[in-house]
Amino acid sequence: MAESERNHQAAIRIVIAEDQAQVRRGAAHLLSLEPDMEVVGQACNGLEAVELARVLHPDVILMDLHMPVKGGVAATREIIEVLPATQILVLTTLDDDETVFEAVRAGAHAYLLKDAAEDELLETIRALKRGESRLTPQIARKVMDQFRRLAAAPRVERIGAEVAAPVLAQQPSPPPGAEPQTEALNDKEEKILQLITEGLTNRQIAEAMFLAEGTIKNYVSRIMDKLHANTRIALALMSKGQTRQR
Repeated sequence: MAESERNHQAAIRIVIAEDQAQVRRGAAHLLSLEPDMEVVGQACNGLEAVELARVLHPDVILMDLHMPVKGGVAATREIIEVLPATQILVLTTLDDDETVFEAVRAGAHAYLLKDAAEDELLETIRALKRGESRLTPQIARKVMDQFRRLAAAPRVERIGAEVAAPVLAQQPSPPPGAEPQTEALNDKEEKILQLITEGLTNRQIAEAMFLAEGTIKNYVSRIMDKLHANTRIALALMSKGQTRQR
């Protein structure tokens, strides 16, 4: 997009949640140089992030995972619940696989490594504003692994009928606000996720699968929606618990 076009659009309003002051200021400076972006608030912990989100209603929040008072996972979950239109971009070092899984389950819309290139960060923010979801290949691999575990989780003989029953007992047409039913990836979604793990861009995936790039973006969003299903989360947690007991 040309700079003149960006200037005619409302700036993307951003909150940065990061406990390291130097990193926070650096990110704020980088984003302030973009004509289509505006940093409207900075938080040094998850509690401040939630409070700023409630007051400012930003378009995008850059969310660190490891922060004092309230971590990024808990903050993400709270913000998504009250401000579903706010897009959350989780920043992680991938030091802790369990924390990454929790961040994915919390319902954020994009995930980047902290050492991502500046251009990748900026493009991801703009993609979120357009309503797209983004996964890096590293995160996508973890998502793929998670889905593989979840695919086996509903098997009652593996997790115990007495434990699985209340989770699997879903209504045919759940009322608004109810937990979504468990969904598996279809063949095309699984193929797209696999190509993401191999480092292909949406355009390259579109060419490989003879689909429009916009269609691939929709598929990625659908994959993210399926991962965020709370029923899947419960099954995954129970599956892990059974594995540890063996």
